[in-house]
Parts: sequence; structure tokens; C-alpha cells
Amino acid sequence: MKFGMIGAGTLSRAIAGHVVKAGHDVIFSNSRGPETLGDVVAGFGPRASAGSVAEAGAADIVVLAVPWSKVREAVRHLPAREGRIVIDATNQWIKLTPSFVAEHLDIGGSELVASLIPGAHVIKAFDNMYGRYVAADPVTETGRRILFYAGDDQDAKSVFRSVVEGFGFAPVDLGPLVMGRLMQVDGGPLTGLHAIREG
Repeated sequence: MKFGMIGAGTLSRAIAGHVVKAGHDVIFSNSRGPETLGDVVAGFGPRASAGSVAEAGAADIVVLAVPWSKVREAVRHLPAREGRIVIDATNQWIKLTPSFVAEHLDIGGSELVASLIPGAHVIKAFDNMYGRYVAADPVTETGRRILFYAGDDQDAKSVFRSVVEGFGFAPVDLGPLVMGRLMQVDGGPLTGLHAIREG
């Protein structure tokens, strides 16, 4: 299976580490072009490559992990494809310093993302966890790290669940995409929750 990463920052790299460890391929992309991603790709070995956003968007599973201010521009370059699985790992931070400020939305951030990518099966995941926890081995001494997710398409969620279980996470389905608001930075109760399922 191939994963297409839209964005090559901390979270994209954290997820990509699990992708290649599980034996999948990953193609990184960013707004500056594949020629700027040589060092990133080299760190992941032969299963990693760099390409355009359109090329990353042609992968089996697409991960959207760009700053909130760049979401609209990033997905604008995705060619139309019905049924594309998109993992939305974005957060609505519009300011990070000197303090974090989120854009208030009347809908969930992933609901907005879904409206920008017609025909996509959007799954909200990974965004409520700090990057260092995403990157770490999800299998701990006491159990597996819980990975919350939400989405509307059951088949897409089944694929996602199988993949992340292969990474070692303990996935917890929150229900339809609207429930992704529980992970939303603007008051979501699951934001920053790093829970372990014992056993």
C-alpha cells in the first residue's frame, strides 16, 4: 500500500515512520516541490520517495498534514478522484506564538476539509496527539496507545483501522466525521489526550 503525504513536517514524518516500518511505501510532497525533500526522503530509506502534491494525492491513502493556513491551497492541487481516502491530521491553529490561537469554526475542521475535497472519504485522526507521541512506538510496556478516529464511510474506516492496527495502535472509532469535533483544538475534550489501552 502507498501513502501520500501532503506536507513533510513533524506529524507527516511521525506517521511515515510507522508506514515504512509496517512495510508500506510513502511519497512525500510539499508546496516547494520534490527537489526540496531529498533529506527527508533519505531518512526513510528505499520505501520513501518525493513527488508533487498531485502525485501524493494518487496514493492509496492520502495524509493531509499541513498548517491550517495552507489547507485550501494544498488540496486545490489534488486531481479529482472519487472515493479517495484522506486522513485529516490538521488542526485549526492560526497562531502559534507567543501563544496558541485556534480558528473558531461552526463546523468541525475535518468537515470543512471534506467540503474542499469532493468525493473523498475523510477520516480525522492523529491530530489530537503531540507529534512525539505519534512518532513513538505505539506498543508500550503497559499496552497499546489509543488512536481516536472519525469518518462517515465504513469501508474507508475499515481500511484505516486495519492499517493502524498494523502500526501497533489501538484504534477507537468515535463514529461519523462530525464526532471528530471531540478532537478539535477549539475545546475538544480529546485534544492532547495520550491514552493507553492496557493488555
